[in-house]
Amino acid sequence: MDYDVIVVGGGHAGIEASLAAARTGFRTLMVTQSLDTIGRLSCNPAIGGLAKGNIVREVDAMGGQMGKLIDATLVQYRVLNRRRGPAVQAPRAQADKFSYSRLAKETLEHQQNLTLFMDTVVGLLVEPDGRTVCGITTGRGNRISSKAVVVTTGTFMDGRIFIGEYDAAEGRLGEEGAFGLGDCLRRMGLETARLKTGTCARVDSRSLDFSKMERQDGDDPIEPFSFENHVNSRVQVPCWITYTNERTHKIIFDNISRSPLYGGKIVGKGPRYCPSIEDKVVRFSQRDRHQIFVEPEGSGTVEMYLNGLSSSLPEDVQNDFIHSVEGLENALVMRPAYAVEYDFVFPTQLKLSLECKKYDNLFFAGQTNGTSGYEEAACQGLIAGINAVQKIRGEQPLVISRTEAYTGVLIDDLVTKGTKEPYRMFTSRAEYRLNLRHDTCDLRLTPKAAAFGLCSEQRMANLEKKIDLISDLKQCLLHSKTGGMNAVQALKHPEIDLDKIKDDVPELMNYPEEIRNIVQQDIKYEGYIKREDRQVERFDKLDNLIIPPDFDYRAMEGLSQESREKLEKIAPSNIGQASRISGVRTSDIALLMVYLRRRNG
Repeated sequence: MDYDVIVVGGGHAGIEASLAAARTGFRTLMVTQSLDTIGRLSCNPAIGGLAKGNIVREVDAMGGQMGKLIDATLVQYRVLNRRRGPAVQAPRAQADKFSYSRLAKETLEHQQNLTLFMDTVVGLLVEPDGRTVCGITTGRGNRISSKAVVVTTGTFMDGRIFIGEYDAAEGRLGEEGAFGLGDCLRRMGLETARLKTGTCARVDSRSLDFSKMERQDGDDPIEPFSFENHVNSRVQVPCWITYTNERTHKIIFDNISRSPLYGGKIVGKGPRYCPSIEDKVVRFSQRDRHQIFVEPEGSGTVEMYLNGLSSSLPEDVQNDFIHSVEGLENALVMRPAYAVEYDFVFPTQLKLSLECKKYDNLFFAGQTNGTSGYEEAACQGLIAGINAVQKIRGEQPLVISRTEAYTGVLIDDLVTKGTKEPYRMFTSRAEYRLNLRHDTCDLRLTPKAAAFGLCSEQRMANLEKKIDLISDLKQCLLHSKTGGMNAVQALKHPEIDLDKIKDDVPELMNYPEEIRNIVQQDIKYEGYIKREDRQVERFDKLDNLIIPPDFDYRAMEGLSQESREKLEKIAPSNIGQASRISGVRTSDIALLMVYLRRRNG
């Protein structure tokens, strides 16, 4: 074998997959069309957000890199929903776009066991058995063998961009799409389809009137995404808010026929929760304005990103509607907005490990699986990289449960339910989100990273110390009094927090702020957490009822035809996953459990 693992693509999924495989001691090759665009923040140069910030911390807790990259390159930091409950709070940071990409590439270049190679992958090598993938072929005629392949092609597989009447075979503006691999996958019998996403125009900050906009500053101090970093303070740049208006909407309405989205040129389904401005104006015609975030691309550039103005309209129309917005009247557009359409692989063809069901040793991760977002891509890449190594070792794959992490929710949703539009993570997708707080990711997931060789002894020692401190502080509060009552009982009152009882319990200040915050949330939401834990226990019981991969659904009498077809197609690995398949009846799940008990004696 030339390599143990080959990773196709240098985006956020490819970065995590490559590092995971290499850090566990396996010879890894990343093949990408351009070594200069590794880790590119193609759309909004920001990491984190609602649910997404949780995913970044999960990636970090499992030994991934994204949290460290954004900690080192952020130019503004905020915790979203700080006034709401802990289950829906999440960190978000604006990145220095160019520094982030450069640091990502440097990290890969300095990683032992990892080689970078610039070429376009056009096909896969398959063993004579017809089902074991054993390498890749490239556009320049290279044939490189491996024990596992992870495909992370992002928006580049058969990618095409659209700006009004203009279109080009590109995966990003000015960057050629990747052609050949999609045809190869279809010849191998895998189902693919088209999806669409888009990005916003970039404008010159010197041409903007910020006096007409609302200023939005970052939080200070900064709470790092990586559990291995410490709270810090640094100079941050502001973001700005402005709004579209009736004139903006009229310009878009008057030119809607020139949009490739409405003219029929784009056939791929776009993201429901991050629509283009023309989509917003058409679908929400009753609204007289839409919010626009004017955000910096970095500290060393004048480019600013018009978050909320994604579009595929012609450039002259873009100029007109941008100039209709307060503060943007004289905006100089440096890069136009555009839509991009690309191939993705139906994720129901994958196992929960992200390995292909039809072909051994072939894994898929990121937008290739139908997701949207850097964070969603990163967590898949990490899991795919770990499981490629596990497959080579001949050991059981890492499968993250829905009860353990948003990463588990995402992968389970994709593999079990599939998607027909770009999938984006939200807190509402998780049934047990109180257990998935961003501040406790390391408590749940870092021990798993240690088991797979992605966590140092020092990091585990630090985690054990953290667990001890949490336990000690809870005991301290349990044996302390304030206002004539037990400190733990006092904290359960909504109006009382640790700051209000610190005079009665001076020992509080001996503990780091991180520990105090975790303990406070644990105590305040203890009743809800206990109720959720009971639900998790019932959930896990179903997920622990394993369905053998060779189970014959056709031999089951009384199973409805619809359920049989869907169970055969998805091939769920356990009863819990089977129960989450759309259209499978509860009565059929009960029948399946009876058959499994009989089979197991």
